[in-house]
Amino acid sequence: MTENLEKLKSQVQALIMIYDESDCIRGPKNFDITKVKECYMRMADYIIENKDECQSLKNYLSESDFFKSPASTRFHGNWDCGLAVHTLLVTVQALRFALSLAENYHLSPLAQSGEYCPYTAEDVFLSALCHDFCKTGSYKVEFHNTKDINGNWTKKPVFKVKPEIRSLGHGNESVLIMLKIMPGLIDRRNVIEAVSRHMGFSDLSELEKLNYSNFLKNPLVLLLQLADQSAAAWWDC
Repeated sequence: MTENLEKLKSQVQALIMIYDESDCIRGPKNFDITKVKECYMRMADYIIENKDECQSLKNYLSESDFFKSPASTRFHGNWDCGLAVHTLLVTVQALRFALSLAENYHLSPLAQSGEYCPYTAEDVFLSALCHDFCKTGSYKVEFHNTKDINGNWTKKPVFKVKPEIRSLGHGNESVLIMLKIMPGLIDRRNVIEAVSRHMGFSDLSELEKLNYSNFLKNPLVLLLQLADQSAAAWWDC
């Protein structure tokens, strides 16, 4: 256990250092998207062990609209590049909380029973990076008539979800995209659960809610929820 925690600490610190050195985000709308992209690529190269799947992931990030898309239509990151900025902040928040949560988990009776294995820094990075992949390619821009401060009519651009989008659920759609890009993660149950359940109760059917408490036994589920909520609420992104 001690060896695993020491490795987690070392790799988490290295990833956070990559982010700090990039100096890519200074605030919700104060960022350099070129540096944001470079930061993702450096972090991926450092932590992802399977280099073929690492390249597949980087290709997806570059070829999709991940670096251009908003993170939502109105709740957080509802501006150009909002998805990439939000996701990176979620990733950093997850890394910042990762060690203390893992240490606390290891003190619990659940951990002593060996029911769940502790997460790795790679697990943390991948679950945070992939948690909102369902949002890529999901938005379009519409122009609504609105009045400016002088009472003159003007057209204001707003983001809308494309009406043709079909979804199995916010988290589950992200899981499907993640596994298509990196099929080797099919056996990484803790990562799949974290991405699938990162929205908590808000993205579940009534039947799924009956089994929800079982997913909370996975510390990576709680870590990603905390990172996602804190990035949106504390960083306004």
